[in-house]
Amino acid sequence: MSGNIRLLSDTLAAAKAEGRSALIAYLPAGFPTVDGGIAAIKAVLDGGADIVEVGLPHSDPVLDGPVIQTADDIALRGGVKIADVLRTVREAHEATGKPVLVMTYWNPIDRYGVERFTAELAEAGGAGCILPDLPVQESALWREHAEKHGLATVFVVAPSSRDGRLAEITAAGSGFVYAASLMGVTGTRESVGTQAQDLVRRTRATTDLPVCVGLGVSNAAQAAEVAGFADGVIVGSAFVKRMLDAEDESAGLQAVRELAGELAEGVRRTG
Repeated sequence: MSGNIRLLSDTLAAAKAEGRSALIAYLPAGFPTVDGGIAAIKAVLDGGADIVEVGLPHSDPVLDGPVIQTADDIALRGGVKIADVLRTVREAHEATGKPVLVMTYWNPIDRYGVERFTAELAEAGGAGCILPDLPVQESALWREHAEKHGLATVFVVAPSSRDGRLAEITAAGSGFVYAASLMGVTGTRESVGTQAQDLVRRTRATTDLPVCVGLGVSNAAQAAEVAGFADGVIVGSAFVKRMLDAEDESAGLQAVRELAGELAEGVRRTG
């Protein structure tokens, strides 16, 4: 069974052909429950997201700020397992036909087994993985199996990455490049800043892969700003916060669906 890297690439290309950025949403699996998390991801995709990243909850999420850490903690206390993450991928993709990636730290995959994880992710219809803490120079085994199973390998670049390092990272990646808009952890911010635009420019000089920007985008105006210079706008903490702040699960689903709609309008603004 082959994964959906082609669907991911086609989706990003289709957005570009429409003269806009793709909207990429993030929500962790198992939050607030496994079934509730699947419903939330479907709601975000139905609301207007083009692509979704399913977070694999981790006890020490070094890149993630307090909002996502809170959601991860809820999921882990609920007993979420890798099998639940894969089920989330399968059901979200089957229900919407849209590309679904997994965002995960390396340790859970290493423990689960690279061959087993890539094979099962592809079989579930996954499009690939975002691996924020896997160094490129240690990624050969992962990339071999991901390529064999038709999965994208998305690496993260940061404003601190020098040009030579950017070239090394982008040469090893596939699907798209995840550009972290600023130094620090995930979370909503008042402004996305100019670092992101400069990072996209420098990254594009090294690769033909789409460059998608995450960390800090929380509303339509910020999405429109980032869409002016990036191939994709990645939003995570804002969706998680809507779920955390909702009085019940039904209200949470409505809130994330509405936010997806607002952000989808944002990435379509011109001028």
